[in-house]
Amino acid sequence: MTIYVDIIIIENLIMNFIILYATGLILKNKISFWKLLLASLIGAIYSALQYMYNTKILSNIIIKIILSIVIIIIAFHPQNIKKMFKQLTLFYLTTFTFGGVATYLIYVLKPQNIIIKNGMYVGTYVLKVIFIGAILGTIILIVSFKMSKNKITKKDMICKVSIKLNGKEVILDTMVDTGNMLKEPITGNPVVVVEKNSLYDVIPKEILNNTDSILGGDFEKIPDDIKQEYIPKLKFIPFSSLGKQNGMLIGIKPEKLKVINEELENEKKNAIIGIYNKSLTKKGEYNALIGIELY
Repeated sequence: MTIYVDIIIIENLIMNFIILYATGLILKNKISFWKLLLASLIGAIYSALQYMYNTKILSNIIIKIILSIVIIIIAFHPQNIKKMFKQLTLFYLTTFTFGGVATYLIYVLKPQNIIIKNGMYVGTYVLKVIFIGAILGTIILIVSFKMSKNKITKKDMICKVSIKLNGKEVILDTMVDTGNMLKEPITGNPVVVVEKNSLYDVIPKEILNNTDSILGGDFEKIPDDIKQEYIPKLKFIPFSSLGKQNGMLIGIKPEKLKVINEELENEKKNAIIGIYNKSLTKKGEYNALIGIELY
């Protein structure tokens, strides 16, 4: 069977373009048709050269990795090494997925007019396999990433936290915030940031309603009995997040703090509750933020 070089280039051009487009789509990168086309053409020419000559240098794994990096740079113009690595990783994942689907289709359909040369499938049937494989591969990747994202967001990143103070307990929906590295400056204990409105059952309202005054050293609005019991327990926690630079939170050490996840309870003895005066979310999806260290 005669195979023309231009057919190989067209087949690989189409496959490379679909793979790059799927990669950009999943990563939500800005997609330029001409950049993707140029990057795809470079990969297609390389495949044609490998098909015709199959020299050691063209088969070298280092050369293939360098080529992949060049393709990614041309297609997406990553701003830094981290983004390039992410794009390159997904590019390979997409390539392997498409390749696996296409190979399976060839195995199932068993076309007669197809051959393998220098590690590549070639033949008049390949274009049909490319289109069918691309559609199935894209669906598989998009569904998989959505399921993975939903799982991480809803299952792994939201948990229940039980806070006990003065013999009273409150259980809060809490988001695991990998960016929450807040610590109490004296002890170095990690801080769980909690909305003020969620703590009225365990902390007197006279404390919660006057946090700004307490931070300013004004205790006149607080009854003497509550002042004597609570003021010595309060801690002052500086922060530079939550929409405010050089801010300050009032903190208090709970009697018990438990992280509840999938019916497992882990008590955290060295943790501080940081009282936050505003809402953490617009829709009330959670009432507290916990760092990965405590989770």
